[in-house]
Amino acid sequence: MPLLQTAPETLRLTAFLSGFALLALCEAAWPRRPLTVPKSRRWFANLTIIALNSLVVRLAFPLAPFGLAAMAQTNGWGLFNQLGISGWQELLASLLLLDLLIYFQHRLFHRTPLFWRFHRMHHTDLDLDVSSGIRFHPAEIALSLLIKMAAVLLLGVAPLSVLLFEILLNATAMFSHANMRLPLAIDRWLRLLVVTPDMHRVHHSVIPRETDSNFGFNLPWWDRLFGTYRAQPREGHDLMTIGLKEFRELDKLGLRQLLLLPFISRPARKPQ
Repeated sequence: MPLLQTAPETLRLTAFLSGFALLALCEAAWPRRPLTVPKSRRWFANLTIIALNSLVVRLAFPLAPFGLAAMAQTNGWGLFNQLGISGWQELLASLLLLDLLIYFQHRLFHRTPLFWRFHRMHHTDLDLDVSSGIRFHPAEIALSLLIKMAAVLLLGVAPLSVLLFEILLNATAMFSHANMRLPLAIDRWLRLLVVTPDMHRVHHSVIPRETDSNFGFNLPWWDRLFGTYRAQPREGHDLMTIGLKEFRELDKLGLRQLLLLPFISRPARKPQ
């Protein structure tokens, strides 16, 4: 396939940089909320974490999901390969099932105190913007990758499907966290197809029952289907508080503190 003639990592990096730059420009032109923390301070931590995660993935997982998918395809492993499902049917099924997996994984990381200790680093950001969409603890990234690789192997997802899913998930994660104002009429219709910034912002509310809603990153249907959808924050988007109640001190949210956050003695937040 022509798309696979270019190295997958090159395609992913190009898509990431292009999407990040475009969304950052949109945020500057049409901001949704005023920032409460200097962007330079937050971006230093967030972008350093992103770089560290990339290094961890390369060193700890030399066989990424794409390589595992190619191996499964060659050897006929996985459900789709055993059933002979290929082409657009395999692509559509893979994108839907992998996205559903991410939805339930996200819920699991909120419900399980041990996993929440790592995931809460993502929720400590006191503002949301494009950089927040990829601000995750390296241990969470590693665990997520293991879960995804297991799904790729069991389903027999094709390499092209893995590549497209990775690009889409990365792009929609940045989009859903962007501090970008969309006209309400557009948001109302767009959130029927994809998670919009206003929809996902509710998930980053300081109010626990709002934090435990709108788990989707890419497709918005799972939240509606499984009863976790919340249309708007109680305080409204302009007045809502973003983050976690127990982590409000800016001087304790630097890069080193964020990386050590899962290991501090404070108890994990109780699932709602």
